[in-house]
Amino acid sequence: MKITEETQEKLTILEKIANGIIWWVGSIQSLVFHTVFFIVCFALPIFNIVEFEHMLLVLTTVVSLEAIYLAIFIQMSVNKSTEHIEDLKEDVNEIQEDIDEIQEDIEEIQEDVEEIQEDIDEIQEDVEEINEDDDEDDHSERARTVMLKSKVSNNKNDIKNLKDKIKELEGLIENLKKED
Repeated sequence: MKITEETQEKLTILEKIANGIIWWVGSIQSLVFHTVFFIVCFALPIFNIVEFEHMLLVLTTVVSLEAIYLAIFIQMSVNKSTEHIEDLKEDVNEIQEDIDEIQEDIEEIQEDVEEIQEDIDEIQEDVEEINEDDDEDDHSERARTVMLKSKVSNNKNDIKNLKDKIKELEGLIENLKKED
């Protein structure tokens, strides 16, 4: 069955009316109205405006119809709440999956940083060995040593940046976990 825009608009209007009724029924104004209504209904036979049996029959019918509609409105409200809860559950599950993926990425980055740090340490040792042998070597080897030191320094900066990024991602994960 196709739902046209007009049908959808009518549904929206009906839903707005139903929401208004649901809100009003649960309000103090509704309580006051019903109390006054019942007082008036029971006062009518006392002042001989209507017979007691006739008033009781009409009142019972009105209250029964009202109860039927209230049950429908309450069920509509429960259905909406259930839909909303299901949507929230899906959102929470998606967020949890994202957090898990980010956590895995952070662990992988941490492993990469540790491997890079080990490589840098090895390079640093090689550079120190080269420096010891530097007195005996020519200018070209000195240039290589300077370049290696430069690369080591750049790698250290890259590692520092990666570590900072990991801390930032861990902070984001903590914030996401706190929001859940």
